[in-house]
Amino acid sequence: MNKSKKVNSEIYDLAVIGAGPAGMMAAFRAAELGARVVLLEKNHMPGIKLLMTGKERCNITNAEADVKRFAEHFGRNGKFLFSALYHFGMQETVHFFHRNQLQTITERGGRIFPETNKSRDVQELFLNLLKKYKVTLLTHCSVKSISASEDKIDEILLPDREIKATNYIISTGGLSYPRTGSTGEGYRWAEQLGHTIVPPEPALTPVMVKEKWVRALEGLSLKNVSISVYQKNRKKDERFGEALFTAHGMSGPIILDMSKLIGKLRAGDQTNLSIDFKPALDFAALDRRILRDLEKMKNRAIKNILTHLLPAKLIPVFLQLAAIEPDKKGNSISKDERKKLRSLLKQFPLTVKELQGFDKAIITTGGVALKEVDPKTMSSRIINNLFFAGEVLDLDGPTGGFNLQVCWSTGYLAGESAALKALKSAR
Repeated sequence: MNKSKKVNSEIYDLAVIGAGPAGMMAAFRAAELGARVVLLEKNHMPGIKLLMTGKERCNITNAEADVKRFAEHFGRNGKFLFSALYHFGMQETVHFFHRNQLQTITERGGRIFPETNKSRDVQELFLNLLKKYKVTLLTHCSVKSISASEDKIDEILLPDREIKATNYIISTGGLSYPRTGSTGEGYRWAEQLGHTIVPPEPALTPVMVKEKWVRALEGLSLKNVSISVYQKNRKKDERFGEALFTAHGMSGPIILDMSKLIGKLRAGDQTNLSIDFKPALDFAALDRRILRDLEKMKNRAIKNILTHLLPAKLIPVFLQLAAIEPDKKGNSISKDERKKLRSLLKQFPLTVKELQGFDKAIITTGGVALKEVDPKTMSSRIINNLFFAGEVLDLDGPTGGFNLQVCWSTGYLAGESAALKALKSAR
């Protein structure tokens, strides 16, 4: 792997801007086909953001095998992914990692991780492949501008050199986690080259709420709960699974997956969250359960009785909201108080304040407009020698490996298409 500051003056077959998951996959695939590839990365090493994914475990893909069902998770933009997923989809991704000596495990929700549970092993796998196929890797490399004439890129201008290639791929990611170098340059370059940019916004991001007492619940994890989003007393969405209280609100898979909708709803009226801590029980069954506990432990304090229904951290908040003294005995709890507890267990209310920004967002929604990209090749419909891959495109899905799969699929297809086009023109 060449990390020298002097770049070969001959034209490369392909220059890839951005060495995240999509860029590394694109560079690998193009080089595997015999193309001469240069990979440009502004950080000191490739895959910095990749190291952070899946809580540093790297949720590389999802076990959903049906392409159409997989694409449905991306809403109306999902159809754009059909060609990329059929060409290099979920099964091909798993086989790719197995073939390169990294085994995988599948967890609840179809989430697939490296067997080692280390995102660094995924990064190392790609570094080895880039070296094996002689990709020229330039780190600490900031692109000043992209020079183009008519419908073709001529060169990339760096602070101290020029990079010329037959074809180019922009795979610079979005705006999420800006501390990893995701500062939106790809959007600016694409726009300068004539592409439309759907306004980027944070996606898969924690939600902040107005209730100050939520700080007392920071770090509390919830499992097997149901959370609904309401506006004007109308349910807009509902999800079942896991969530997490933060110092200022909520996070975790359920909240992250609903954050895009919550962001859109905030442009209108007040938006509320409702947590059902006992989704397996209806109101009547839950009422019987509470009554049974109160009768069985009638001489115990309510704060102790509730440990059979709630995590200990939640109990003081529940009793405060229900206006019940913590030391009140079970046999003294009134019917109205019991109904308050039942209501909080089934409809625990929170008021949305705002979403946390790009610094906490896992991905970005928005990006290069898909109508201007050929889904069969990932090539630009405006610039003849330009391709796109990864999060820079207007594609965003839920948690669970869906977004990394888009990086692998679009990166693989873009790298292959760009390489074949360059090699064909060289003949």
